[in-house]
Amino acid sequence: MLFNSFGFLFCYLPIVLAGYFLLGRLGRHRQTGWRALASAAWLAAASLFFYAWWELRYLPLLLASISVNYASGRAIAASTGPVRKRLLVLALALNLGLLAYYKYANFFIDSVNAAGGLHWADLQILLPIGISFFTFTQIAFLVDCYRGEVREYRFIHYVLFVSYFPHLIAGPVLHHRDMMPQFADPTNSRPHAANFAIGLSIFVVGLAKKVLIADNLSPLAIPIFAAGAEPTLIEAWIGVLAYTFQLYFDFSGYSDMAIGLSRLFGVKLPLNFNSPYKAANIADFWRRWHMTLSRFLRDYLYITLGGSRRGTLLRYRNLMLTMLLGGLWHGAGWTFIIWGGLHGLYLVLQQAWRHLFGEARAGRWWPGLLTFFAVMLAWIFFRAPDVATAWDILGALFGANGVSLPRGLAGQGAVLASWGLHPIFDGIRWIELAGPGLPLLLGAMLLAFKAPNTQEIFCHYEPAIERIFQPPGRWNVNWRPTRRWSVGLAALFIACIFGMNRVSEFLYFQF
Repeated sequence: MLFNSFGFLFCYLPIVLAGYFLLGRLGRHRQTGWRALASAAWLAAASLFFYAWWELRYLPLLLASISVNYASGRAIAASTGPVRKRLLVLALALNLGLLAYYKYANFFIDSVNAAGGLHWADLQILLPIGISFFTFTQIAFLVDCYRGEVREYRFIHYVLFVSYFPHLIAGPVLHHRDMMPQFADPTNSRPHAANFAIGLSIFVVGLAKKVLIADNLSPLAIPIFAAGAEPTLIEAWIGVLAYTFQLYFDFSGYSDMAIGLSRLFGVKLPLNFNSPYKAANIADFWRRWHMTLSRFLRDYLYITLGGSRRGTLLRYRNLMLTMLLGGLWHGAGWTFIIWGGLHGLYLVLQQAWRHLFGEARAGRWWPGLLTFFAVMLAWIFFRAPDVATAWDILGALFGANGVSLPRGLAGQGAVLASWGLHPIFDGIRWIELAGPGLPLLLGAMLLAFKAPNTQEIFCHYEPAIERIFQPPGRWNVNWRPTRRWSVGLAALFIACIFGMNRVSEFLYFQF
């Protein structure tokens, strides 16, 4: 069930909201904790239904994962000494083993077959949707139990913490300490007009990013990344830029929609996206892109490996290992490993540059531009179906597959050819640039680089757990609960409804 589907918008969501607040109202004469618990139980059941709608047979897997990790967390918290660490290691091994089986078993078999000339058959495994997110969420819970940072252990709240439908499929990666107090707060089981106004507004902004921008950039990118496409220079640049901004608005749209949906229930999710293409360097990019995953990798992997405490060379090693594993988390394939390795290399080079020459002075334009192009080149491996296709596209960006020109210039080409320049124009491929795709791409670039993001637009109303203060940009736009904003967002929602003639999955669902 997708956020951008009619079934979700006009059936599932209204029923879940009605049941959530009705239970809160029925419990108003009972103990305060009962009201919150009943509403949380309803929301947990609705979240499990949301997951089962995709594939019922994997609901027992999710429930088993929740039950085992909950019991493991309680056991870790209650134990002391060496037993405590052994329980943690065992629980982590179970989670990573589950993830390895479903996500990486076939990748391992294919790699062994390729290296050894074997013919082992692939396992018939359907990757459970969201397994990376609910596994990492529970790993963070187990480590927090080991560190003594978990204070609340009600099972219903834990089920909701893991399965909460706004985040279950594609994040953000949640922390137990952030969410449990909100689930237990009885005031959230009563409807608040402010939460509905803010939540619906943020949701519509995210829906527009997905339906009106990301989905319409997809046709520009798909042909370029097809195996054997051999795009020419301009085709390659258009396709790579289209995917770069398709992914940006797809993931940004999902993050906004998750925050907006959660706010309807009075619950604030952590910010997960903060204009990453405005980043001044690659470290800044990772503080802005998939922020909760970046923090998870930093807190539970990079720091565990030693961070920067053991010298410069080991720091570079830890950065590289962290990003390689981060790439492997995104997908089981060499393209993802190369993507992670590129970002590890970028971080190492940035740290080495800062060590040798210091930080670039504020106000300079070239570090941000260099960062964007480095990220864009890495996205080629992230999107390509295989390494050979990625290298072909990378070469095409620099003319390895020849040059193509818009068909509108064919008349001028004929004139130049009449001057004896036939050899130049005989090998040129003419491409069609008509239609809304190219203007939309240019508009998407302008929005990504110059427009305020959702956090900035709603900055006066605390849209997420964090509040990130940034200097106002060229377009200083702030949401207010006014008639003008209501009419504008209503018109935007109607445009999205008419644009939902085909339902497309979010790109991060595959992870």
